[in-house]
Amino acid sequence: MGEKIDLNLKIWRQRDAISPGQFEVHAVKDIDTDMSFLEMLDVLNDNLVRENREPIAFDHDCREGICGMCSLVINGQPHGPLRGTTVCQLHMRHFRQNQTIVIEPWRSKGFPLVRDLVVDRTAFDRIVQAGGFVSVKTGSAPEANSLLVKRENAEKSMDAASCIGCGACVAACPNASAMLFVGAKASHLGLLPQGAVEQDVRVLNMVTQMDQEGFGNCSNEYECEAACPKEISVETIARLNRDFRQATCQKS
Repeated sequence: MGEKIDLNLKIWRQRDAISPGQFEVHAVKDIDTDMSFLEMLDVLNDNLVRENREPIAFDHDCREGICGMCSLVINGQPHGPLRGTTVCQLHMRHFRQNQTIVIEPWRSKGFPLVRDLVVDRTAFDRIVQAGGFVSVKTGSAPEANSLLVKRENAEKSMDAASCIGCGACVAACPNASAMLFVGAKASHLGLLPQGAVEQDVRVLNMVTQMDQEGFGNCSNEYECEAACPKEISVETIARLNRDFRQATCQKS
């Protein structure tokens, strides 16, 4: 068991996308510093239920830093103060006694608010549906050594594939750009021989869908890389821009 601390929580509450929202202040006491941030919110919700009050809605699933569901802005920082960490991996030992913690949802036109701290991130699904896949024939798997892949490309592809689609890059960007997400999805496929064949049409379709969803453009602020819990490099954005320019030239 860790130490016990008391906290003051300033949490965004909003019934739905069209209702006005506001911050509510809640005090939680005797929070074990070994708890995760989401476990602390569980304690708060248990208290609210016992008081016959509406619990706070927030997204979560695996609680292991894999699913990307725990989308919270904590004291102005997506996923909180630690780099390379999701909210579910953030522990209360990183906060101090009687600290005030401001908790907000992602704020972006592309991520409309559903309720309280929950936003709709299906825009990312539609971007992936537009081109984030490889068209291959089904059947028996080919011999692993029959298709050679450069080690550098394989490593970069795996780094890009670590994207969990949480949307922290959008929440951190002053333009609400989804370029890091799209760049990661395009890179992890396009760097491999299996995905290189469709890279031109993939990039064109995904960027077009990204624009239709209302996300902004990249202006090289680098906030996305700093906020990404998987520390994906902005190199993927540069690669996306290069591929998009090449695909556009070939199309014209």
